[in-house]
Amino acid sequence: MTKVDRRVLKSQEAIKKAILELMAEKNFDDITIRDISDRANVNRGTIYLHYLDKYDLLDKIIEEHISNLSELCQSASEMSFQEGNYVWFEYFAEHHLFFSIMLNTKSAAHFRSRFLDLVVQEYKVEVDVTEGKNQGLNEEVILQFFGAAVVGAVEWWFRNGMPVPPRVMAEQTGILLDRNF
Repeated sequence: MTKVDRRVLKSQEAIKKAILELMAEKNFDDITIRDISDRANVNRGTIYLHYLDKYDLLDKIIEEHISNLSELCQSASEMSFQEGNYVWFEYFAEHHLFFSIMLNTKSAAHFRSRFLDLVVQEYKVEVDVTEGKNQGLNEEVILQFFGAAVVGAVEWWFRNGMPVPPRVMAEQTGILLDRNF
């Protein structure tokens, strides 16, 4: 594994933060590379050194968070939903800027779709339609229902300024999931 220069990491973090801050202020389509470079205090060439364009930059940020969430799911695979949700909601709170923008702007439909896909994929191993309370139900209907519920609850949480602490969201959504899986 190659070690990345700290200056490169610092520039990339500044660029990522800049685009997210700009997305909080204006429509993604109206953001220019110049806007990003000015906000990040880097040259335009520095952005192009790491990203093809603003779309590539946003895609890479989205993929980074989806990957991190997927890794968190793997590390929490032996936990109850309630315990596992603590991990997720702490991550959400830690990356508040990203999630509040991705779940509250029109230009973030791609993220919402990827997030829903991740949630459905992670719950797929939990669904048993051969016995118990879900016996005879359609697996896809169950997955879409609970996936949309989780994504919707996270959207509500960010849209309303995180009105309850991450731990409370994790506990309550976890209890609901534990009751149904």
